[in-house]
Amino acid sequence: MQRLLAVFAVLLTFTAFAAEPARRPLNADDINALHAVDDPQLSPDGDWVAYTVRTANLEKDKRTTHVWMTSWDGKRQIQLTNSKESEHTPRWSPDGRYVSFLSARGGEDDPDQLWLMDRSGGEAQVVTSFKGDVLDYEWSPDGKRIVLVVMDEDPSSAAEAKDKTAPPIVIDRFYFKEDETGYLGALRRHLYLFDVATRKTEALTSGRFDESWATWSPDGSQIAFVSKRGPDPDRSNDNGLYVIAPRAGSEARLVTTFHGDAGDSGWMTTPSWRPDGRSIVLTVARDPKLIYYAKQDLMTVSLDGTTRVLTSNIDRNLIAPRWSQDGKSIYAFIEDDRNQHLVRLDPATGKLDRILEGRRETTAFDLGPKNRIAILDSTVDRPDEVFAVESGKARALTSHNDAWLKSVTLARTEEVTVQSKDGTQISGFIVTPPDYVAGRRYPTILQIHGGPVSQYANSFMPMWQIFASQGFVVVATNPRGSSGRGEAFAAAIWAEWGGKDTDDVLAVVDYAVSKGIADPARLGVGGWSYGGILTNFVITKDSRFKAATSGASIGNALAGYGTDMYVREYEAELGTPWKNLDNYLRNAYPLLHADRIKTPTLFLCGEADFNVPLLNSEQMYQALRSTGIDTQLIIYPGQHHGLSKPSYLKDRMQRYLGWFGKYLRGTE
Repeated sequence: MQRLLAVFAVLLTFTAFAAEPARRPLNADDINALHAVDDPQLSPDGDWVAYTVRTANLEKDKRTTHVWMTSWDGKRQIQLTNSKESEHTPRWSPDGRYVSFLSARGGEDDPDQLWLMDRSGGEAQVVTSFKGDVLDYEWSPDGKRIVLVVMDEDPSSAAEAKDKTAPPIVIDRFYFKEDETGYLGALRRHLYLFDVATRKTEALTSGRFDESWATWSPDGSQIAFVSKRGPDPDRSNDNGLYVIAPRAGSEARLVTTFHGDAGDSGWMTTPSWRPDGRSIVLTVARDPKLIYYAKQDLMTVSLDGTTRVLTSNIDRNLIAPRWSQDGKSIYAFIEDDRNQHLVRLDPATGKLDRILEGRRETTAFDLGPKNRIAILDSTVDRPDEVFAVESGKARALTSHNDAWLKSVTLARTEEVTVQSKDGTQISGFIVTPPDYVAGRRYPTILQIHGGPVSQYANSFMPMWQIFASQGFVVVATNPRGSSGRGEAFAAAIWAEWGGKDTDDVLAVVDYAVSKGIADPARLGVGGWSYGGILTNFVITKDSRFKAATSGASIGNALAGYGTDMYVREYEAELGTPWKNLDNYLRNAYPLLHADRIKTPTLFLCGEADFNVPLLNSEQMYQALRSTGIDTQLIIYPGQHHGLSKPSYLKDRMQRYLGWFGKYLRGTE
C-alpha cells in the first residue's frame, strides 16, 4: 500500500510538472504584450474598484483602453466597456448608480465626451457634445451635477470636418506650442457644469486663461480649481487656487497663489478638500527659481488664504495628497530613492507613516468607505496591477498580466550603489540575463532615463527584460538631476547638463566591468528624451561605447530655444541666448564637439514631437554623417514625444536589438 501511495505521489508530481507551461525568452513582440492597468476608483460602498486596461490592437495598429471593475474580494473582474475606440477616466456617481467615463466613440479623431453607464442595465449614453475635448470631470457630492474641464474647439479640426481649408494658425502667445496638443494659439481650457437630470451644460468660466483640477467642496456649495490669471500667465509657473460658486455668471475668488508644475514634470494633481470644508491640501513647488528641479511639498490652504507647508522638513517629493475621510490625516505619495510609497501624514504633528514599504513603485490610489484603500502597484518582476491594502500588506485584486508572466522567463534585477568620480554615492540597477553565468562577461547596455528630473524605480521595465532575454546585461543609474534623493541632488546639474551626470552614469558601467559582469569591449548606451540628451554627452566624452541609441534628443541647446515647449525653462535655467550665449554653448557640447564622437549611433524621433522636436535629432544625425561615423535617423510619422502605435513600438525595439546586436555581438 505504501509503495502504491509513493508511486501515486510520483505520478502526481510528474503530472503537475508536465502541466507547467514551457517558459520562453522575451523578444521584440513582447513590447506590446503587457496589459497596462491604471486609475483605480473605489465605489461609494467600497465593494468594487473600477479601473482601466490598455492593450495593443495589432490588427488596427493602435492601443485601446477599456473600463473594468473588480470586486473587493478579487473574485470577479468584469469588463464594462468594449467599443472600437477607447474609454478612460472612470468615476462613480455618489450613489453608485452610474459609472461615468470619457470616450471619443464617434471616432479616434473626434473629441472626448462624457458618457454615463447605468449599472441597472442598458448601454452607455453620451451626454455631452462639445466641439473640443472633455479633459477631466468630477461628480458633485449630491450626484446631481458634474463639473467638466473642456478644451476650446480647434479651428483646424472644425475646418477638416467640413472638408474645408484650415485657417492660418495665428500665434501671439509666449508659450505657444505643446506636445500632442500642437500649436496653442487662442485655445483655452474652461469649466462647465452638467446637469444629470436635464442633460444640459452651461459655461462656468471664460477668458484668456486656462482652468484645471476642478473639485467640489464637501457641501457642494463651491468648486475649487487651479488657474494662472496674471498679466501674462504664459511667462511663469505661478498658479492661483480659486473657488467659485457652481452657478453660471459666478465670479471666481482667488484664495492663494502657489508655484506649480514646470514643463511636463506632472507633479500637480487635483487639490483635496478636508471633509469639513475648512481647508484644501495641494502639492506646491518649494523654490520657483528651480523650475522642475524644485522639491514638491504638501501645503494646506484655508478659505481665508492662510497657508501652511506641512513637509518642509522632509527632503523628498510628496505628491497626490488626499484627505482621509475623518479629516485627521492626509494620504500622499513620497518619492524616495528607487521607490515610491503611499504614506499617511498627520498634519498636526508632521508624523509620516508608510502604508506599504519595500521595493516597489505605487503610482495611483483611491480611498473608500470602511477605511479601504485601492492602489496601483508595480515591482521589478510584476507589471502594474490593482491591489487592496490591508494591515500593511497588498492583496491582489487584478491579474491581467499573470498568463503572460507564466509564459516567459524573467531576468533578475539587482539594486547597486556605486561611487561617482567625485565620491558621490549613486543608486542604480543591474539586470542580468535569465541564463546568466557568474564569471562570464556579457555585452552590456547602459540605459539612461529621461526627465532629467525623474528616476528609475523598482518597477517593471519591459525593455530591460527584453534586452536581458536577448543576452545583454543592462545597467542603469539615477544620476544627479534625478528625483528621489532630495532637492540638492536634483538641482546639481542646473545649467550644466552632461557634466556630473555623465560621471554618474559612467560609474555604474565601471562598476559592472570591475565586477566581471560587463565586457569592456562590448559596451552600448541609450536613452530617450533627456536620456538621449545625456547619451549624446556620454559618447562625445567617452569613446569606449561601441554602439548608441539616442531617442528624441538634442545636442545643441540653441536649437531648442523657441522650437520646443520649454521656453520658460530655458530662460529660467540658461537665460536668453542673446544675453547668456556661454550657457547655451556649454550645453551644446555634443554638436559643437561632434568630431570627437566615434560611436555608431542610431537616432530616433517622432515626426510631430513638440517636446524635443525632430530637428534636434536631425542635427546630430547630420553631424555624424558628415564626420563619417555610422549612423541612421529613424523618423516615426505622426508620432509625438511618446510613441503610441504598436507597430512603431515594436519597430523601435527591433532596431535597438539590431543596432546593439550588430556592434556588440556582430549579429543583426
